[in-house]
Amino acid sequence: MNMRGTDDPPPIYLDGFASLPLAPEARAAMLAVWEIPGNAGSPNQSGERAAAIVAEGRAAVAELIGAAPSEIVFTSGATEANNLAIVGVVTAVAEHQPHRRRIVLSAIEHKAVIEPAEQLKRRGFIVEFAPVDRSGILDLEAFSRLMGDDVLFASVMLVNNETGIVQPIREAAELAHSCGALFHCDAAQGAGKIAVDVLDLDVDYLSLSGHKCYGPMGIGALYVSAGAPKPEPLIFGGGQQAGARPGTEPVALIAGFGAAASVARSRLVEDQNHGSALISKLLEGLHDRQVRLATVNGHAPTVPGGMAVAFPGVDGDALCSMIARHVSLSTGSACTAGQIKTSHVLEAIGFSASDARSVVRIFCNRYTTGVEIDKAVDAISDAIKRSQLATGEVRQ
Repeated sequence: MNMRGTDDPPPIYLDGFASLPLAPEARAAMLAVWEIPGNAGSPNQSGERAAAIVAEGRAAVAELIGAAPSEIVFTSGATEANNLAIVGVVTAVAEHQPHRRRIVLSAIEHKAVIEPAEQLKRRGFIVEFAPVDRSGILDLEAFSRLMGDDVLFASVMLVNNETGIVQPIREAAELAHSCGALFHCDAAQGAGKIAVDVLDLDVDYLSLSGHKCYGPMGIGALYVSAGAPKPEPLIFGGGQQAGARPGTEPVALIAGFGAAASVARSRLVEDQNHGSALISKLLEGLHDRQVRLATVNGHAPTVPGGMAVAFPGVDGDALCSMIARHVSLSTGSACTAGQIKTSHVLEAIGFSASDARSVVRIFCNRYTTGVEIDKAVDAISDAIKRSQLATGEVRQ
């Protein structure tokens, strides 16, 4: 019997934008840490062992993105990393640059970027959003028009969490720096899936998430460039991590994150080829089953293995519920006060509320198999046909 309390096999997992499976290497690294207790701040042998594990994990995460270990600050996840970057940095530098009161974000940012910026809005800062084009890519011309000597901070995500579309970070960072603004990138959905080099991207800050690159939940990191202003801490305590993010380091989680980062770096091309082959197999299978669909990205580049797919005339949330026992999928919609709210990402791309409800997001992960894709095709196509029969939309 499995964790679901039944003898049924677990559902085929295609919800990789929400979270990825834990890599066996990460699990093994954490178990090894838990076998022997130790606080990285303790002046004894156990503490030294813990400190060495933290240093090793920090080096592995840094290597994944081309950073120096000293530029990595561990957090509880990408949400905290985004908050530390936005609220922490703006708080640290605003008083020294009082004429800079504007913060510019892309219109498709995660709520973990939008909400911290909205908090700063209550302190008198101006928050503006740069649009994306119909393919879901940041409109660089519009972004450029928003730049000026009153912009303090700009943030654009590397890979969108609903569409999988890769954004032009290098170009956006250049535009921000040209007017003296600081630049942040939420790379939670990209690191470990595509090559990331912070020097090549020329970002000042970059957020990471452990469980989005086959590591454990509850751990993330913020890259702070050695040449960028240091963020003010959001919490206060024992001064760990140079005071940027105090608190006892979660040694096991850091070990797991580091192990996952190392594996992701070594398997990057292999994982990309695997994911691309499986997403193509899925789309071809649905086409062969005569399922009407449209990919959201058009000709925009997407993270290998990931894509948003619209099934015209089909309610995405209802589809996810219908196949939940067999396939794990999700949509970008959110439930607020009992009502379904249209995804702000799809709205920014130009989808109507009704069209947006037909979109589901799919990510084929490292451990997904071709057999599972075949079964997923059967489950999805059968559910769509049942839905169409129920609504009378089947046409001969």
